[in-house]
Amino acid sequence: MSNNVVHLHKNPEQPTTPNAQVTTLTVVPATPAAPLVPLWVRSGRAIRTAVTHESTKTVGRAVARHGLYVWGGGRIVARRTWDGRTGARYERFLRAAEAAGNMELAGEWEERLQRFREARHRRRMDLLTSPIDIAKGALVGTGLGIGTLIALGVVLAIANKDITDVVTPISAVIDFIRLLITIVQVVWGPALRVGPLLALLALWAVGRHQQAAPAWALPANVRSGEGEPITPSIVVKALRDLGIPAMRNAIKEMGDAGASMLGPIRIAGCGVEVDVTLPSGVSTNEVQQRRRKLAENLTRHEHEVFITIPQAARTVRLWVADSGALDEPIGPSPLTTDDTLTADYAKGRAPWGQDLRGDAAAISLYQRHLLITGLSNQGKTVALRSLALWVALDRSVQFLMGDLKGVGDWAMFDGLATTLIQGPTDEHVMDVTEMVEGAVQEMNRRIQAPPGTVFPPLIVVVDEAQVAFMCPAKDDAKNPYGGSKANSRYFMAVRKIHNQGRAVNVLMWQGTQDPTDQNLPKLVREGAHTRASLALGTESQARMALGDKAVDGGAAPNMLRPGLDRGTLVVASDGIQIPAGQASITVRTHYIDDDQAKAITDRARALRDGVTTLHAVDRDQDRDPLADIASVVGTAERVRTKDVLSRLGTLNADAYGGWSFIDLKRVLDGTGAEPYKSDGVMVVGRDRLARALANHDGEGSASAAE
Repeated sequence: MSNNVVHLHKNPEQPTTPNAQVTTLTVVPATPAAPLVPLWVRSGRAIRTAVTHESTKTVGRAVARHGLYVWGGGRIVARRTWDGRTGARYERFLRAAEAAGNMELAGEWEERLQRFREARHRRRMDLLTSPIDIAKGALVGTGLGIGTLIALGVVLAIANKDITDVVTPISAVIDFIRLLITIVQVVWGPALRVGPLLALLALWAVGRHQQAAPAWALPANVRSGEGEPITPSIVVKALRDLGIPAMRNAIKEMGDAGASMLGPIRIAGCGVEVDVTLPSGVSTNEVQQRRRKLAENLTRHEHEVFITIPQAARTVRLWVADSGALDEPIGPSPLTTDDTLTADYAKGRAPWGQDLRGDAAAISLYQRHLLITGLSNQGKTVALRSLALWVALDRSVQFLMGDLKGVGDWAMFDGLATTLIQGPTDEHVMDVTEMVEGAVQEMNRRIQAPPGTVFPPLIVVVDEAQVAFMCPAKDDAKNPYGGSKANSRYFMAVRKIHNQGRAVNVLMWQGTQDPTDQNLPKLVREGAHTRASLALGTESQARMALGDKAVDGGAAPNMLRPGLDRGTLVVASDGIQIPAGQASITVRTHYIDDDQAKAITDRARALRDGVTTLHAVDRDQDRDPLADIASVVGTAERVRTKDVLSRLGTLNADAYGGWSFIDLKRVLDGTGAEPYKSDGVMVVGRDRLARALANHDGEGSASAAE
């Protein structure tokens, strides 16, 4: 049917006859009316809104929660009562000991169960004769009681001279019994009504204390579990829900619900530690591969749970941090708080930071090559530099340093390092390569020394070493500076130091980022005695950084959070104390900023006589031995001839790498700067060298004038 509206009106402008008017018919479309919504639809929407409102959900959860507290409390009380009245508890522990393979403990629990059953049998047999014993006791007691009351009445009658007082005590007892009956009659009715309510309240209190309700019904703060303390039941439940069928079935079969799997939960720094003996059919790597799920089951973030393999067989060690504890900074380095602190390269340990237990993590650097890697901007340079700062406080240590980033991170070692090259270009890589090759020459010279000769430690530090490995430049003989081939100069120099340097105290320390087979060759990374890694992207990178053994043993630098875990290292080394059975340890390193580093190097310079630092390697030019000797002596008043030879070899291995004392004496003879004895050792004097060099320069000028 049409909804149009018909209007009739007269048109006075078109009359057909006098006094006549035309009536016009106009059809006007009707305005559509709003559709009517049925009442039941509107009511349904209102009901849905009310039901899904957050307040309704909160009230519903509260009602369900408190009701389930009563039910859960009843189950708990019933279980406790059953355990107390039967041998169920002993049987559970017996089955658990058998499942764990501990037959000795199983035998002990079986003996306890047998003793419990014997005692229960005796109690039940006593119940058979107890009615007769009770009747006899009641008769005897009643007779004695009546006799006592009569005797007391006789005494009262004699005292009061009234024969009726004989029954007064008996009458008093009867009145007391009547009073008790009256009290019971008054109280019994309300007690029958209130008693069940009190029982329900007691069950509710037990259920509430144990949180005996489903997770969805618990309050939001409890449901989140944030910061929830780690208890045996939580650990067992987390393991049961890992999704490992053999684990779940074994826990169900254990009489103690899996409690026997756990060792003692120990406080360990900012968290707790527990050893878990896995049931038969469950391997340790199955648990390791489910680290994230285990952490979530424990109401923790993934980075707050560490899984390692201890010495015991079929066991995993869980370290669970207190919620948020790993985001808190650690204290300052002892290097910045103790101005009197010195180092001992051979016997001391560098204070590097703290382990996860909060204990100080100190590492020995003695005759150990070092490799630190990680993603960019994670604290690699600061971690490497902090070790160099500590060992610099041993005045016997010499440094050759190459910073292939070149932004001044190592500038404070100017005046400490014999060579300090800073920059990222190919020319800087060439200088660093020749510096390392000079260290190889010094190593060879030391190897050829008489047996038993003690050499000062020479530490070659190359930061951002991946720049050297990836350098495309070649020398005049077309040998590449970078790469990992047999003619790659930097690679071969590092390999030579790794092979033989440790024995003569020539050490290689490298820092690299984002390791791959191209920028960190396999032979180089496996030549380091101490391997440490900051946050990495993948497990394959973690294996490159630390080795398969450490990663298989639980090391997981790829699980560290880039940015948030800056400065946190996973270390694999025999130079740091690692818990027995583990292959690595996680260390949160101290942060030493540039200003603090400068203050430490100032103290290190004060321990030395003075070191002249070279910032480039001289190539393809004639050498002036006398000038080079003066440069390596520097500002020190006198330097031992042995140290002069070592510094000359570092300055230019090709020219001075094979020098001996005879060569040094030959150059200085006749110049007035000949070596002489001071405190029983041969030395070269700074002032004598200055005069000899001035005379040498004067003679050179005169010759040129002629």
